[in-house]
Amino acid sequence: MHDAYEPVPILEKLPLQIDCLAAWDDWLLVGTKPGHLLLYRIKKDAGTNRFEVTLEKSNKNFSKKIQQLFVVSQYKILVSLLENNIHVHDLLTFQQITVVSKARGATLFACDLQQSSSGEAKLRMCVAVKRKIQLYYWKDREFHELQGDVAAPDIPKSMAWCENSICVGFKRDYYLIRMDGRGSVKELFPTGKQLEPLVAPLADGKVAVGQDDLTVVLNEEGVCTQKCALNWTDIPVAMVLPRYVEIRTLEPRLLVQSVELQRPRFITSAGSNVVYVASNHFVWRLVPISIASQIRQLLQDKQFELALQLAKMKDDSDADKRQQIHHIQNLFAFNLFCQKRFDDSMQVFAKLGTDLLPSDYRKQLHYPNPLPALHLVKQLNDSDPSTTSPLMEGTPTIKSRKKLLQIIDTTLLK
Repeated sequence: MHDAYEPVPILEKLPLQIDCLAAWDDWLLVGTKPGHLLLYRIKKDAGTNRFEVTLEKSNKNFSKKIQQLFVVSQYKILVSLLENNIHVHDLLTFQQITVVSKARGATLFACDLQQSSSGEAKLRMCVAVKRKIQLYYWKDREFHELQGDVAAPDIPKSMAWCENSICVGFKRDYYLIRMDGRGSVKELFPTGKQLEPLVAPLADGKVAVGQDDLTVVLNEEGVCTQKCALNWTDIPVAMVLPRYVEIRTLEPRLLVQSVELQRPRFITSAGSNVVYVASNHFVWRLVPISIASQIRQLLQDKQFELALQLAKMKDDSDADKRQQIHHIQNLFAFNLFCQKRFDDSMQVFAKLGTDLLPSDYRKQLHYPNPLPALHLVKQLNDSDPSTTSPLMEGTPTIKSRKKLLQIIDTTLLK
C-alpha cells in the first residue's frame, strides 16, 4: 500500500447532525437533521494542505427534513428531497424555484447531467414514489415528464443513471430499467446479505453496484465491465466502510490505502480530485498526494503497474511523460527478470527496444560477417585466464572475465 490521499479536517464537532452532503467548486452544502441548510466556502491555503473554511450562509428554516441534496452548478440550481417531495432552489439565494407536485411521497431521486456535442447540458431525473419510478427532464426552470411511469417490483432503495439505463437496488435484488420508451426491466442479481443495496454512478457512464463486500462495475446493458469484482475488507456504506475509507484500483486490482476515520457515513465529490467524507458531526476532505511523490513511493515498493498508470495521468509535456513511462517500463522488465520471469521480462524489453549490452561495449563490437542465429559458447573455467581475441584487428578485447560472462549470458538470453 502507499499514501494516495491525506484526510484533512474541514468541520469538527458540528453541533447539528449531518444527514446529507453536496459539493461543487469551492463550496460545500450540508443538510442537517433539524432541517438547517449550511453553505461553506472552502479555500485552500497556498502551499499547504490546509483550508480556510467560512460559513457563508445558514438557512434554519430550509425544511423540516432534508433527505437528499444534488447540485447542478451549470443551471445554478439545487435539487433536493424535502419531506418526501422534490424541490428546486436557486443555488445562490436558496429561493425556491419549483416543486414537482406529482412526486409527492418520493423516497429517493437520482439526477444525470449529459453534455451534448454542442456543449449544451441536459438534465434528467428519476424519482422513486412507492413502487413506481417517475422520469423527468429540466427545461425552462421546470421539470417536465420524460416518459410514463415505470412500474417497479418493489420500493427502490438505491438507484443511479447508467447512460440510457437506470440501475435500481431493491431490498433483495438489483434491476436494470432501460430508457427505450417501453421501460424494459431486466433482473440482474441478488443484493446479498447487506441491509441496504448500494448503487453509485461512475464518471464514465457506468455504475458501481455492491453485493456484500464485493463491488462490480456495470455498463448500460447490465454487463460487468471488469474481469473481477473489487473485494473490500468490510461491507461498504455509501461507498465508504464503517470505520475507514478504503482506496482501491480496478486495474490492477490493488488495495492502495486505508484512511481511518471516525464512523464515516457519506461521501461526495465536487469534481476531479475533490472528495469530501462525513460522519454525523465531522467532515474531512481527501487531498491527493502529488503524483510525483506517489510514483517515487510506488517504485520503491516495486508497484510498477500502478506507477505506470499514474505516470500517464501526469500533466508533464508529452516528451517528459514518454521518457518517464519508458523508464518505469524498463524497471518493471528488470524486476521481472530478477524474479526469474524471463519470458515476461524479455517481451517487455523487446517491446521497448531496450539493448541490454552496455553502450561502451556495444560501440566497440565489429563482426566480419553477419552472426548466425545461435552460438555455442564453451564455459570458461574459473581458474583459466580470459584469453579472448578480437574478430577484427584493432577491436579492443574484454579482459574482465566477469564482464565477458555477463555479456555472453545477455547475448544468449536475447
